[in-house]
Amino acid sequence: MAFLKWLYPGMRVKRWFFLFAAGVAAVSFGLALLFNYRFISVVEENLFTLVYSLTGQYMRAVSALIGSLIVLIGLGIMIYATRLIIRSIVSAVAPEGTDKLADIIFNKRRLNRGASIVVIGGGTGLSTLLRGIKSVTSNITAIVTVADDGGSSGRLRQDFGMVPPGDMRSCLVALADTEPLMEKLFQHRFGGGGDLAGHSFGNLFIAAMTEVLGDVEMALKESSKVLAVRGQVLPSCAKMIGLVAEMEDGQVVQGESNITRSRKKIRRVTIEPADTPAVGSAIEAIKTADAVIIGPGSLYTSVMPNLLVKELADTLRSCKAVKIYVCNVMTQPGETDGYAASDHVQAIVDHVGPGVIDYALVNVQDVASCLLDNYAQEGACPVPADIEKIEALGVQAVRANLISETNWVRHDPVRLARTILAMVYQLKDNPKRLTLFDYYMIERQARKPVNE
Repeated sequence: MAFLKWLYPGMRVKRWFFLFAAGVAAVSFGLALLFNYRFISVVEENLFTLVYSLTGQYMRAVSALIGSLIVLIGLGIMIYATRLIIRSIVSAVAPEGTDKLADIIFNKRRLNRGASIVVIGGGTGLSTLLRGIKSVTSNITAIVTVADDGGSSGRLRQDFGMVPPGDMRSCLVALADTEPLMEKLFQHRFGGGGDLAGHSFGNLFIAAMTEVLGDVEMALKESSKVLAVRGQVLPSCAKMIGLVAEMEDGQVVQGESNITRSRKKIRRVTIEPADTPAVGSAIEAIKTADAVIIGPGSLYTSVMPNLLVKELADTLRSCKAVKIYVCNVMTQPGETDGYAASDHVQAIVDHVGPGVIDYALVNVQDVASCLLDNYAQEGACPVPADIEKIEALGVQAVRANLISETNWVRHDPVRLARTILAMVYQLKDNPKRLTLFDYYMIERQARKPVNE
């Protein structure tokens, strides 16, 4: 029996179990004495004789008092023994101490009750959002593009015929609840000039797990255990796909890494093969989600490849979840030059059709002029929030202050997560349309200091 394992030598809990048992015995004896149970009549008779010889009267009162004292002593022993048992167990499984363990349990219970969120995309935009979302819920599914064909991911894709692991690795790290050293290890890139140069350790780890287990979805599941990931990371499809772009001048560019480098205006992108099936777990996650978040991230090379998986797009159209597109805060040179927020939405509608997006979350916070100069040198600028044009496309626009300004202009993970969760909970009560009060509450969440 499993319980007998607690009696193994060296467990350091047996002594406290016996102490607890002694406390139970004391409580039982005290209660019996207090309520004058017959099976201790002999003890009570002797006690009464002793009390009478000492006091001459008040036998019943003194007996009740002694019984109460014994009960209290027994309870004290039980509480003390329980504390020692817990301390002995905690010292073995959580060396940081009981405070740390209590925080872990509380956060786990709280996060498990959070909304069910599916996030679709890829690149740094997706991992940024996930870092914020994991602070408010652990019911997260990240559905990640597998169209990447550059860098370490591209080399592993070519050498092993596997879906590129780079974006999936970034999402695992973003959702991880583990030691900083493990995160740093997964993100480490090998230097030098050999075959390992440029490879990420995390990419190699996922590649090895895929070969051992024979399935990338299972490899991600097992990798998640290593990193103590909150939620799950899934590829949008289990087979390799290629991304093909048709430019405004008619040129056709193949490969995700070549599309941005071409520096030409994109007319349309497609995936090959076009009938690639979606991962079943990803479809199930969308069907049961409270909200589906699309983006942020590179519009044509990170977001669109997922939506072009027909089964995934059809499921999005028919699901009951709140569907929110998070628009980028800055244009991307070679991909969305000169795009306003409505152009991002229009591109998705043109490629996938209506019904995939219900709301577009758009940043309206001004960007510092010193940062604008840095981006202007690269050919990037803030994405204009043309609200009326967005709503003319049948998508309701939501304005919020969402950026974090350091050396780069990025979505602030905490503000973005708070704003999205505020939208989700507001829309649960009013699934048709946001009211002015809803906008006020959402904006209030976005304006809160990040450290609150």
